[in-house]
Formats: sequence, C-alpha cells, structure tokens
Amino acid sequence: MRFDEQTLKNLSLTQYEYDLLVEKLGREPNYIELGLFGSLWSEHCGYQHSKPLLKRFQSDHPKLLVSAGEENAGVVDIGDGDAIVFKIESHNHPSAIEPYEGAATGVGGIVRDIFAMGARPVALLNSLRFGPLDVDRNKYLLEGVVSGISNYGNCLGIPNIGGEINFSDSYTGNPLVNAMCIGVLKIEELIKSSSGPADNLLLLVGSGTGRDGIHGASGLASNTFDEDQELRPTVQVGNPFLEKILIESCLEAVSSGKVDGLQDLGAAGLTSASVECAANGNMGFEIDVSLIPRRESGLEAYEVMLSETQERMLFSISPENLDYVSSIFKKWDINHNVIGKVTKREYATILESGELIADVPINILTDPPLYTLDGIESLEISEARQTSLKNIPIPQESQMTIFLKLLSSVNIASREYVYRQYDHQVQTNTVIPPGGDASLIRIKGTKKALAASTDGNSRISYLDPYIGAQIAVAEACRNISCTGAEPIALTNCLNFGNPQKPEVYYQLDKCVSGISDMSLQFNAPVISGNVSLYNETQVSAIFPTPVIGAVGLLQNVENHCQSAFKNENDLVFLLGTNQIDLSLEYFAGSEFLELIHNKIEGAPEIDVNLEVILQKTCRELISLNLLNSCHDCSEGGLAIAIAESAILGNKGFIANFELNERWDSALFGEKQSRVVISFHSSKLNEIITICNRFSLPFLDLGKVSSNRFKVSEFIDTDVDEISNVWKDTFLKELD
Repeated sequence: MRFDEQTLKNLSLTQYEYDLLVEKLGREPNYIELGLFGSLWSEHCGYQHSKPLLKRFQSDHPKLLVSAGEENAGVVDIGDGDAIVFKIESHNHPSAIEPYEGAATGVGGIVRDIFAMGARPVALLNSLRFGPLDVDRNKYLLEGVVSGISNYGNCLGIPNIGGEINFSDSYTGNPLVNAMCIGVLKIEELIKSSSGPADNLLLLVGSGTGRDGIHGASGLASNTFDEDQELRPTVQVGNPFLEKILIESCLEAVSSGKVDGLQDLGAAGLTSASVECAANGNMGFEIDVSLIPRRESGLEAYEVMLSETQERMLFSISPENLDYVSSIFKKWDINHNVIGKVTKREYATILESGELIADVPINILTDPPLYTLDGIESLEISEARQTSLKNIPIPQESQMTIFLKLLSSVNIASREYVYRQYDHQVQTNTVIPPGGDASLIRIKGTKKALAASTDGNSRISYLDPYIGAQIAVAEACRNISCTGAEPIALTNCLNFGNPQKPEVYYQLDKCVSGISDMSLQFNAPVISGNVSLYNETQVSAIFPTPVIGAVGLLQNVENHCQSAFKNENDLVFLLGTNQIDLSLEYFAGSEFLELIHNKIEGAPEIDVNLEVILQKTCRELISLNLLNSCHDCSEGGLAIAIAESAILGNKGFIANFELNERWDSALFGEKQSRVVISFHSSKLNEIITICNRFSLPFLDLGKVSSNRFKVSEFIDTDVDEISNVWKDTFLKELD
C-alpha cells in the first residue's frame, strides 16, 4: 500500500526515503514495517547527517576494547585487568516538554547503556543549558530538570559527582539535558550487544510495555518543535526503583557467564534493540509480540514494537541456560519472558500469535540514506567573528562593581543550588565532590582514581565552531589535569539545530573536526557519544553546543589536588603566561563582553602546543606533591579564577601585581591555557625548575591571606563578602 504525505511526515520519512526503501525491498512495506524504517532511518537512530562526519574520530587507539560507535558505550583498558565504560547522551526534546520525566529518563537511559556492557555504574555527570531565569518557563524547566536528575540518580544509589550549567537566550524553548555515566568492570566481564548464535532465545526483562515514548526517536528527537503538535505522549516515564534492581539482576546474570548478548531498550524500543543485536551478530530474529507483557490493554503490535517504555533489557541466551538465568530474575522478582529467537535468516521477522505481520531484511533496516551537505558559514556570524575588539570602551562602572556583576552572573556563580540536590557521596568513593574543576572518585579495591568533567562554551563555538570545539576539549582535559589525573578518553554530545540548513551543517562539520584534531593532541580518543540535532523552535536554533565529557586516570588517589586555597601565606602563581596585561581581543566570546557590553563578537583562539605543555606541567607538579591548589582559569577570566579558589578555601588573597589602564582585559579577559596554583614558599625553586624544563611561562600573582581579598586598589574587601555574592545568585534568581 502507498502511504500519504502526513503518515510519512509523522515518521520523519521523506518521499525520497520512502521511494528508496520501496526500491530496496522490492515491494511496498506494510504499516508496521514502515514504522520500523521510520525509527531506524530517523536522524536519532540512523545519524543521517552526522555518521559521515563522525568517521573522523580515531577508532584504533590501543587502549580501546571496542571501536567507538559499535556498542552502547566506549570501553577503555586502564590496566591490571580493569576497564572503564562511559558515555554522554542527550534527552533535550523530552525535557523541553516534560522536564522532570525527560531528565529522569535521560539518566535512566544512560545508566542502562553502561550496565548493558557488564559494567557497574559508579558515577553520573550532566551538562545543562537553559534560557535566562527572568523567564518563568525557563525557571520551571530548570527546577524540573534538576529534580528529575536528582531523584532518579539518588534512587539508583549512583553518585552524581559533577557537571556544568549555562544560560543563554538561545536555549529559551530548547533546554539541553546531557547525561553522562561512568562504569567499571573487569575486562573478562565485558558483554556486547550481539545476538549470539542461531536458535538462541531472546529474553525480555524488566517493565511491562506501555504506550509511552512511541515515535520518540522518529518524531520527537528528529524534528524541530511544532507549536500545534501535541508531543507529551512521546515522553517516557521512569521507575528508578525498578532500574535499581534491574542493574543488580543484570550484572549478576552477566557475571554467571551464561549470557551471549545484552542490549537495553532505548530509542525505538524493542525495534532498535533487536535489530542492533541481530546486525552485530550477522543473524536475524523472530519475535512474537503476543508474548510481550504489557502495562496497558489494547496495545497494537505496531505500538509494542516502537514503544520506548523504560527499564527494559533484551538478553540473548542459549536454551540450555534459560532456567539458570531465569532463576536470577525470579530471585529479584523481575518480569522476564522469552519473546523470540535468533535465526540464521538475516531478517527482522515479527509475528502476532504465530501470524506473520512484518518481514524485513536486517541489512536494509540498518542502512539509512546518509546526507553530506556543502556547509556555508552564516554571514552574520562571520562578521561577528571578524569584528575587532580593540575599540571596546573601558566600563564606566568601577572595578568592584564589574567584578561583583561577573561573580554573580548565573554563568559563573556557585552551582550549589543544583549539586546539593544530588547525592554525590553514595558508594563512598567520592574524593573531590562537585563545585571545583573536575570531580574525582576512587576505584574501590585499588589505589587508582577517575577524574571526570563535562565542558562546552557555546558562545565561542558560535563565533568559531572549529576553535570552540578545540577549546571545549582543552578545558575538559584541563579540568582533569588540575586534579593530577591524565585525560585518557573523551565522549561527546553534539547539540545543534536543523542539519538540513547549510549554516547549521557547517557548524556541525567544523565542530567534529575540532574535537577530532584536539583529541589526538591529548592522546585521548573519542570513545562514544551522541548527536542531538533539530534543537530549534520556529523562532531560532540553539547556539552550536559541543559538550565534551572527559575522564582521566590517576594511578595513586593520594596524589590529587583541588581548586581551593589551603594555607595562609602560600604563594599564588599563574601558569601559562608571564604577564597580566591582555589584548582586548581576548574578550572574544567572553562572559564579560556579553554581560557588560551586550556583545558576542571577536575571534577566539587557542595555542594548542601551550595547552598540552601546561597540562603536562600541572600533572607533574601535582604528582610530586608540590601544589596545595590548582584551578583552571576560564569563564570570567583571572579575577574570577582567583576569587573562586579563595571562596572555596575560605581564604583571602593579596595581589602583588599592578594593573594598567585596561584593567578590564587583565582581570576579565578569557585567554586560554592558564591555571592558578598555590604552594608553600619552600617549593618555589622546585616549581620554577619544572616550569623552565617544560618551557612553560609563569607569573607571580601574590599570596593567600587569612580573610582579606585584594586584587587591586579598587577591589579590596573580605572573602565573606564575595562569597555571599557568589553563593546567593541562584536563590535570588529563583525566588
């Protein structure tokens, strides 16, 4: 049968794509088959516009145990028979509609990606973006998203150890909710999403199937928002208590050695899970939908196959192991039902009470049309980048006024309002909690620790997507290095507008190149990730927002460092430069320029070689226990970095440098590749020697004091005052 234009639109299929699948099938599909194609060929599942670009990421790194993109998450060998599994993924569109459930199920989904590999989830992070908080809808979204993340993660008993949050007009109506999870496992426990051999049984474990999330992949995540479309039914509903016992039971089943394949049911539900497993095993499958338990009556086969009901896993097991594996799920009181089997015939065969209702070759389902565009840079953005900042006027307001404005900006102020709602101490492995640069957790039973950070600056990526992506990688890795850990691998979430627009495709193309090139510089491969496109309303697209999740390895957890000043009279140095004065061009894409002058202009830049040297030096200094604090200098510039170290340590600071007429650029310019350190004076000569050995420039800034905070003649107060300003912003904005 032929399908009308509206039916194809509902499934995000174009007429060209429909004609193509008819040509490949050699016949017209029925409605159920069309639904399979609509989901698996969608942007969300098929990566139509991004897959050709993502091939640029390194896939042959010797520490990788699976190639990037081949499995639910990336796996990295960390030595001694241990490995880590991690990934970041978006749940942007659902969170824009139902912020609590959208964010909660985003956490649930990323956790399932991790334990589906046989790894125990040990840490959560997130990266969030919202519109300005003077808009009531944005406040509602922020509160709902944070509640959803905290409640789901806290119920699971997985520490939420860090992340980032940013605000911009471009996210009004399009919040970004990117969730990251890290897991650990013994290498021999690694399980893959394979079908296993023919005649293996397909065991569906977990929640009964409902109507929630139908067309989530093909519709919600693969289109822009339409004001007259009711999207609420496409948002899934989570049950964290079920997921908790699902984690334990699945890990127990995997550890038995009697499981051949495991896959979670995420986007496109059972359709995606079964097809991916079959494709990975070069097999086919036969499923009878009448065997699938349901939460609701009246569900049709089409709905059962495409439902995105949460907390479900698909196992492939040998018939001889069925009783043993089933006994595990009986013990945990979890639903488990054999719904089909693996077949040698490489087809997706779907039955209903024994009657054939769909029969499609696997290789066609997994081969969506891919699109490569000729990207074109927006003339408006090009002009903004090429605008010289040399004529930016000196602010009329005082240094102190400007300093406090930046310190209280929602993009700089304390995020304690957010992370205090997360349980970051559960599992008792957290060494560095949220609130600094990167967080740090010990790997239980070893001396090792993992540092983790998420970073991305959309203003900079807006002005220059290639440099912006490089800077996102650099800052995520810099935060890792500031703890003493070495960045070993990356994951990314690429959040963009409509890729069919040449200007957006240009941004995506350049960002992927920037990430790829920079990951090679740090020898930290991109091992996993997610592409979230069509993040725009009828009004505008979001800023290009490449979010980088970085994980670093510390061989000895005792040799770590934090951001906070520790001791009065410690010396404070700036690494990465030997001068305070900065060119006004370092205002490019800065918080200062937008907050004070209402401009997003200039040409961002980064010295890649300097960045690599800076991070190596920091790690060396920390490994030798020479530093008492180490803090990345980024948003807000030098004055903000010093203030944050002072506030976090409840210590003051007395500067010994002089400012020239352009105090604004010296204090608030955002030159990359700079780190503020503090140390005991007895370590001075050794630190200078090491900096000289690495050819790293440095500058003496001053000393840590007991309470007085003095950066200049005009910024002279006590640390309690600036601490109150920094800590009160969110409460005032949400009041």
